[in-house]
Amino acid sequence: MQVEQLTCAIGAELLGVRLADAIHDDGLFAEVRAQLLKHRVLFLRDQDISRADHVAFARRFGELEDHPVVGSDPDHPGLVQIYKSPETPVDRYENAWHTDATWREKPPMGCVLRCVESPMVGGDTLWTNMVLAYANLPTEIKTRIEGLRARHSIEATFGAAMPIEKRLALKARFPDAEHPVVRTHPETGEKVLFVNAFATHFSNYHTPERVRFGQDANPGAGELLRYLISQAYIPEYQVRWRWKPNSIAIWDNRCTQHYAVMDYPACHRKMERAGIMGDATF
Repeated sequence: MQVEQLTCAIGAELLGVRLADAIHDDGLFAEVRAQLLKHRVLFLRDQDISRADHVAFARRFGELEDHPVVGSDPDHPGLVQIYKSPETPVDRYENAWHTDATWREKPPMGCVLRCVESPMVGGDTLWTNMVLAYANLPTEIKTRIEGLRARHSIEATFGAAMPIEKRLALKARFPDAEHPVVRTHPETGEKVLFVNAFATHFSNYHTPERVRFGQDANPGAGELLRYLISQAYIPEYQVRWRWKPNSIAIWDNRCTQHYAVMDYPACHRKMERAGIMGDATF
């Protein structure tokens, strides 16, 4: 297996390997996993694998989870179909910097995404390194955010356009999750800046040490949260991947964010994603 690093910050392409082989080859899978921890997102071309193999490979990392709004392939639970077509209304959930499903108490540890059909031009996806984003914060900001926690909401994102009864039912199933603003990666021990488009507010900001007057909390807390979320936008932390059919991306959802660029005209874009269950944040 050849590994070609794509940027100084994040991302590598794996060459000369078939992911389907890693389903049964423990040594190969261990190599892939080690490269994922090192580069945070891995890319492969020409992986003409079945849905069953896609699911089986992803399950080597852990059990898969469904998406309560998007849904899964009926024959392969946990394989979420993210399909765009000229006939479907355009949604705007993917073209925001986000870590998948941080509205869960236990967000996914990672994902395996395969391109089934893509536009001739456009529809790239970007990933960004949130370990680097934290490491490069000014010392004063690191001190300010130590111990802070934030709420993450599916209601305010996927649920926002639903009728109120349906939206409240969704929130009842998935109450806003609370996570540390700086989480620790459970395998590498690295510190990760862990706020994204699903984060709505800090839950423990309003303390005497931080708030002298009301404006320190509002708009002060919101301005700080926006500043932290904006760290994902820095190009020096990013990698951009151009999709072709049978391309695959594997990413560590615990330390990255991603952004699906919606710059293509009305067309078919079919992606299938296996999300792998994760652990509670700390």
